[in-house]
Amino acid sequence: MKYLSTFLNAFLAGLCIAIGGVVYLSVDNKIVGALLFTVGLFTVVSFGFTLFTGKVWLVLDEGMRALPTLGVIWLGNLAGCAAVGYAVRATRIAGIAERAAAMCEIKLTDNLISIFLLAVLCNILMYVAVDGYKRNPHEVGKYIGLFLGVAVFILCGFEHCVANMFYFSVANVWSVHALGYLLVMTLGNAAGGILVPAIVRLRDRIDNEKKRGEHHGSTGILRPSAWQNEKGSTQPDYRRAGRASGSRHIEKR
Repeated sequence: MKYLSTFLNAFLAGLCIAIGGVVYLSVDNKIVGALLFTVGLFTVVSFGFTLFTGKVWLVLDEGMRALPTLGVIWLGNLAGCAAVGYAVRATRIAGIAERAAAMCEIKLTDNLISIFLLAVLCNILMYVAVDGYKRNPHEVGKYIGLFLGVAVFILCGFEHCVANMFYFSVANVWSVHALGYLLVMTLGNAAGGILVPAIVRLRDRIDNEKKRGEHHGSTGILRPSAWQNEKGSTQPDYRRAGRASGSRHIEKR
């Protein structure tokens, strides 16, 4: 039941992203289309649906144990995108499949290094957009960040594996070759989605250790060098301490 719930949430996320893809393919103005595509991610974060590109950070907390969950999410996203893609092909707006096919040709003739790097950059943007949406206390600012993050990745030509699941489906270009490219996009998105939170955690750890060090220094804890006696021993010189104590008693008298 655990994985069924995960799959259903992922399926709904795939549906939402695919609908964003439909509107993107339906408008002539690329900038307008990129902004309207955000309706997919907006719905995902608003309703708490599960998107693969937004959950790869689980690897940082759970390690290899997160892989089964991520696999179910990926399959759920694929099912949702494919459902919308093939449904569109059976409607009067099926003409958008030609635009999708032209996009897919560019993607599937690119070299794999390019595909991987574009996917890394894509999910760096997606992490910033979604995390900013969750953290930004400003009601307007959080939505602006979300819309700009999605629009920028589309206009830059970055690769989003879930969006491409829809494009491959509506264009009906599935093949072993296409699946291989999708897996490379998935790996790139995973790397990009892990990179930023991993660096942020490392930075926070360094800052916390620095603060702890400053705190210990301010409490007057003696450093090893302060314990050295005249002979260079690292053991405290109790005789010297005793003489100092005795002299203080004499002064008091």
